[in-house]
Amino acid sequence: MQLKMSWLAAAMLAGGAAAADVPEQAVGTAPPQDGRPPAVAPLFEQPGVLTPRGKMVLEPSLQFGYSSSNRVVLVGYTIIPALLIGLVDVREVKRNTTTGAITGRYGLSNRAELELKVPYVYRSDSTVSREIFTGTGVDRVFDTSGRGVGDAELAVRYQLNDGGPDRPYYVAGLRFKSRTGTDPFEVVTDCTQRCVGPNATGTGLPLELPTGSGFYALQPSLTWLYSTDPAILFGSVSYLYNFKRDNVSRRVLGGEQEPLGKIAPGGVIGFNFGLGLALNERALISFGYDHSSIARTKQNGVPVAGSVRTQLGTLLMGFSYRISDKRTINVAVGAGLTRDTPDVQLSFRLPMTF
Repeated sequence: MQLKMSWLAAAMLAGGAAAADVPEQAVGTAPPQDGRPPAVAPLFEQPGVLTPRGKMVLEPSLQFGYSSSNRVVLVGYTIIPALLIGLVDVREVKRNTTTGAITGRYGLSNRAELELKVPYVYRSDSTVSREIFTGTGVDRVFDTSGRGVGDAELAVRYQLNDGGPDRPYYVAGLRFKSRTGTDPFEVVTDCTQRCVGPNATGTGLPLELPTGSGFYALQPSLTWLYSTDPAILFGSVSYLYNFKRDNVSRRVLGGEQEPLGKIAPGGVIGFNFGLGLALNERALISFGYDHSSIARTKQNGVPVAGSVRTQLGTLLMGFSYRISDKRTINVAVGAGLTRDTPDVQLSFRLPMTF
């Protein structure tokens, strides 16, 4: 799932910066309105409130995710309902992912902003397996890890309307994901000659984990916010398109290359929604739900064996505290609701306005 990042990270900063720049008004005169959406505590990747014109936001962030899953594979035949002749392969996979990133946003106008994000990824996997009927009763542990620069991202966002107390705000976005991270097809896979087919040998697990997806991607999105006292409702819809690759090959042991042909990852349909509440003039809290539906991956025009549409659902809670007009602390925690979603996600962001 990755495609993987801050929701409304510039909200408190933008609001604070705007307040600092507004001149004093005469008594009885209402302050001017900038037409930007209200602030909520960040939960998701796409920010809703844009950076003011001429301002820059620099946001260091740290995100941690943990997931565990069990897999039981039966290879054989049953002569009676209670007896299996063949192989039972039981695996437990524990995965830790830590991503540190630097994100920069610049306000092109009061309605448009440009964003650049450069992540650094550290991953570690532990696979515990035991094969029954192979003459062993001892668990085997396969540890692997990877670290390095991830896939850099470039995004542009534009606020479509002014909105207001009784009208929603709409923000359109377009994000491009590069391939600057370690390619999954470049790392060595634990197979002697090939990982699939009748002559497959080895575990088929990577000896080093990649830090990138290996595919260019483009993601249009639409975010909306609606203020209804005392809460703020928000949400977004998006679609991630992964560009296919031709003449792909996988590295196996001994420097051999296993040709894979044309690989086309499935697209990702995403949506999220939530509500935000202001606890006081400095603290905000938000609750939300994020969902992604990932289509099947195809190889040479045919769905990859074992590839199915995957559903990822995450329940999120975020807290934001404005330290000053130019700095805000954002903390969010997510809990996976579906089997393929990380069990827990923790993120910390410190946006700073200049």
